[in-house]
Amino acid sequence: MRRFTIQFLTAACLLTSAPLSCFAEQALIAVASNFSSPARAIALAFEQESDHSVRLSQGSSGKLYAQIYNGAPFDVFLSADTEKPALLVKEGLAIEGSQRTYARGTLALWTIDDGVIINAETLRAGDFVRLAQANPRLAPYGLAAQQVIASLGLTQALAGKRVIGENISQAYQFVTTGNAELGFVAMSQVLVDGELVKGSLWRVPQTLHSPIAQDAVLLARGLNNSAAQEFMTFLTSAKAVSILHSFGYSVEGDALGPVGSVEKTDG
Repeated sequence: MRRFTIQFLTAACLLTSAPLSCFAEQALIAVASNFSSPARAIALAFEQESDHSVRLSQGSSGKLYAQIYNGAPFDVFLSADTEKPALLVKEGLAIEGSQRTYARGTLALWTIDDGVIINAETLRAGDFVRLAQANPRLAPYGLAAQQVIASLGLTQALAGKRVIGENISQAYQFVTTGNAELGFVAMSQVLVDGELVKGSLWRVPQTLHSPIAQDAVLLARGLNNSAAQEFMTFLTSAKAVSILHSFGYSVEGDALGPVGSVEKTDG
């Protein structure tokens, strides 16, 4: 019976005009650390709507770029910036014309303590021992954090308080483990279904740092992988956009969200 079914499906595929969708494949996706949680949710939704499967590998955008450059077998790259996907296209390691912005990230200053009002004045007052952030040379959110500190004129004042994580996940861990009272994190790391469920945060005004446009690109290895191609298309679907919004991201055409302090919600 199984043999007959496979033969029947194969014959049906040959008669269709879209053979790429006829055979289930697996795509290996390189995902920037800040996007790991929404990527898992989007991958699950994608697998529920297709016959394909997805494997995710997370890290800082800089480290993932280096891995791809050195031959890592990824099909799609979800970066936390626009520059690294563009570099891969220029270097012939990604498909020209496939690069697209899939999300705009939001930087937040976060503490694990509930009911605390934090903002720019919190940084100016300096009433804390450690401030976590991602490495600005490797992680776009780390660069944005550095720009915020510079915009507020606090580069020297906070130099001795900063602890640098390799990526945004490590910066988040510094705060959750008590190694830093405050940390610059991605909104997606602290929201569940659009609500802050632990701690307090300040949504950093985008006027204090460069935009965090996050681009995806189809890598050369994924050119003939239908799972990779269909996943790239799915990133702009209504379902994927809904997931993005629930994690605090915006997409092209969205109005920018409110800027302010957010406290833990009840329930």
